[in-house]
Amino acid sequence: MKLLKSSVYVGPNLFGHQPFIRMTIDLGQFANRPAYDFKKDLIYPLLEHVPSLEFITSEDGSPLIDKLFDEREFQLGDLMAHLALELQRQAAATVSGARTRATDDPEVFDVFYGYDSRDIGIKAGEVARLTILELIDPLPSDKFEIAEEIADFVDYGVSRTLGPSSNALVKAADERGIPWFRLNNDSLIQLGHGKYQKRIEAALTDNTSQIAVEIAKDKEYCIELLRDLGLPVPDQRYVRNKKDAARAAKAIGYPVVVKPVDGNHGRGVSLNLTNAADVKDAFDLAREEGSGVILEEMVEGYDHRMLIVNGRLVAAAKRVPAHVVGDGRHTVTELVDTVNDDPRRGVGHENMLTQLRLDEAAVALLDEQGLHVDSVPRDGEIVVLRKTANLSTGGTAIDVTDIVHPENRIMAERAVKAIGLDIGGVDFLTEDISRSFRNIGGAICEVNAGPGIRMHIAPSEGEPRDVGGAVMDMLYPQGSPSKIPVAALTGTNGKTTTARMLAHVLKMAGHTVGQTSTDAVMIDGHVSVKGDMTGPVAASIVLRDPDVDMAVLETARGGILRAGLGYKRCDVGAVLNVSKDHLGLGGIDTLEQLAEVKRLVVEVADDTAVLNADDPNTLMMAAHTQARNICYVTMNENHPIVREHVELGQGAVVLEPGADGDQIVLYDSGKRIALLWSHTIPATIDGMARHNVQNAMFAAAMSHALGLAPDQIRAGLRTFDNSFYQSPGRMNVHDGNGYRTILDYGHNEAAVRAMVALVERLDPTGQRIVCLTCPGDRRDEDARAIARCTAGAFDHYICHRDADLRGRDPDEIPKIQRQELIDAGVDPNKIEIVPDELKSVERGIEMARRGDLLLVFCSAVEEAWELISGHKTAAEAPQPPEPPPRIGAAPKDEEKGFDIPDGFSLVRDDRGVRLEPLS
Repeated sequence: MKLLKSSVYVGPNLFGHQPFIRMTIDLGQFANRPAYDFKKDLIYPLLEHVPSLEFITSEDGSPLIDKLFDEREFQLGDLMAHLALELQRQAAATVSGARTRATDDPEVFDVFYGYDSRDIGIKAGEVARLTILELIDPLPSDKFEIAEEIADFVDYGVSRTLGPSSNALVKAADERGIPWFRLNNDSLIQLGHGKYQKRIEAALTDNTSQIAVEIAKDKEYCIELLRDLGLPVPDQRYVRNKKDAARAAKAIGYPVVVKPVDGNHGRGVSLNLTNAADVKDAFDLAREEGSGVILEEMVEGYDHRMLIVNGRLVAAAKRVPAHVVGDGRHTVTELVDTVNDDPRRGVGHENMLTQLRLDEAAVALLDEQGLHVDSVPRDGEIVVLRKTANLSTGGTAIDVTDIVHPENRIMAERAVKAIGLDIGGVDFLTEDISRSFRNIGGAICEVNAGPGIRMHIAPSEGEPRDVGGAVMDMLYPQGSPSKIPVAALTGTNGKTTTARMLAHVLKMAGHTVGQTSTDAVMIDGHVSVKGDMTGPVAASIVLRDPDVDMAVLETARGGILRAGLGYKRCDVGAVLNVSKDHLGLGGIDTLEQLAEVKRLVVEVADDTAVLNADDPNTLMMAAHTQARNICYVTMNENHPIVREHVELGQGAVVLEPGADGDQIVLYDSGKRIALLWSHTIPATIDGMARHNVQNAMFAAAMSHALGLAPDQIRAGLRTFDNSFYQSPGRMNVHDGNGYRTILDYGHNEAAVRAMVALVERLDPTGQRIVCLTCPGDRRDEDARAIARCTAGAFDHYICHRDADLRGRDPDEIPKIQRQELIDAGVDPNKIEIVPDELKSVERGIEMARRGDLLLVFCSAVEEAWELISGHKTAAEAPQPPEPPPRIGAAPKDEEKGFDIPDGFSLVRDDRGVRLEPLS
């Protein structure tokens, strides 16, 4: 059972819309189970180690135990996936989803299972694999101690899994559609996106005043402040030493309480002290837990925690100290063990309740009651193990929210407001919380910042309270935004330019845009992180930036395959096109498989799916989106599906020819909105760069779906050009050397073909030169296809390699392309090989003369642009005059008719018209 590789998918991915861990396992000799007995050697021993497997259900809702004993249906991969899930659940994680997938190798399987924490999930999978391996093929020399390893994993997981309080908060966020990110291995969480983000850490929020927290921690000053407001508090003294404590106790009157001035969770607190000796002993205990010691009168009554959120009481619980109840048959130790068997009890704060401990403090308290750990209490006798009622020491809670007297409620709300906390816990002592403190007495002994909420969300008795919901409603009142609009786009070609166009349009409209692309993460037009930033890490950077109010996420094939989308949903999702590129990589061998990968972007779109109606692979994606609106983009004004779609009042962006040129027209809700002429967009080079016309149409469609007005869209597109500053490496034109140079990061057949078409339309007066290449990780046939589509369009060809060889010989790609050009009829004397791509650019510059056009394809775009823009001709010849703005339609692409693909039919409903598979 060898682990070949593992992948962690963040958010929706090719295998499902939830986060998954994928482990590729080589089962080897165990693929057909020849060496072990499935039930005797594996299932029965495994159930002894993980008995909870017997009680869980599989994904189809049936009991998992039934499948465990069906060795024909249940394979090792399935078992490993479910075991990895169950191990995470034992570590208090909330996870689901387990499946396997066969590969071309009958001995190799992909195992998928859900996770909350990346590190915990990966470790769970490895423990599951090694556990199964130890049961079916134990190695004496390298024994895997299953019980010990599982216990170690649970301890590891518990220390990193969100506790009950944090889980309640993020659950409430999920219910309200508020996105969240975990920011560390503890409980620091970001709620919301971009500029709407807020942070919480358990019951502390980024609105919690640090001054208020310090006041609450200083128990002496806190009580003094409340007393000054006329609120009921005990008489209290700050004591400096043991003698001072004894004097203060005598002055206040016994019984008294001694506690740290800034302690928490009941640590260092001693109650009901009745003599000076006990007070002195308690002083030492309190001083160890805090920076000072206070002594106060002992107020009789039950301990109640009253939780105030945003100035309002949302929950109240009566807290009962840790205890056991005798039955006349079992010892104290046995009774504690029985209580701890409750699955709700765990270590520390991991579960809803905390396990009881027979430690030194508990033994001392037993002694006060005349008992010891081996005593057998009488039937019904209550044996107290802690003096304080904190849940962290094993206490229990009874919900009393509905019976709190109004005057007690007002008192608690005033106390928290007085201190200045947005969330506060009032510890109130009274005999009966349903009666006013004015009539029966009672006192506030503490006010807590960041109070625990698990006693309220899962009380031992009574109704659970939606504390998490109250916190979310405070942070995000009804109607207030928590998410920034997210526009995601993908495609084989044009996605980077379109993302830049869209980001520019949004910025011109006054937004602070976070944009991901193949070369950087941009925040408000400034580079944040350089590199290929089209995956989950880049999306997280944008969505977590506190300035961003609009996100434009370019999402590439590679990132989706490696790690998923990195975002759960988007408002607008667009697929520009699907053509042959990267085939043979990452398990994607066909155009249909590539379309399935890119389709994920519109599968998670909520508001609008923007699709290229001129590309059959994208057109068919309309059947797979649940977006409320479908907007088609077409350069064919007579497209039958788009025309009918528009007639039904649905959205489209159409390029319509006219006497004065081609016009980009927006259709929405039965309205026709003429946006602008294509030749007025600088990036289209007078409308002749047809691929950039289409990119601008997508940017317009997405801008409109994001709520921009037509004038805002026009202003943005008219000020976006193809300069290296605005769009580095994408059709950058330089006219400063007496000839024209175009630099482009064209790296597949479709992209190169679009640039060749542009050269044809520009029709230079001099010779045409091209510096040609193909990325080293593409197939030989892709390199040949790129060369073939340039054959005959240029007067001279300079073939070079990509900057990254990707394992190839330096001149391997140039030789392949040279031969393909020759096979296509190009004169070999017009082809030369200059393997280094920057030397290839230098060679092209050296050859270029006045009136020529040099087209450069390369990946090192910054270095190439420095060569191009810094070059001067020897004669410093003046530039030829710029051609006047072209009037009239751009040269038409080859007209293509439209036929409904086999196996599909047209469907019409309230979202318009789309293709649906007949099945």
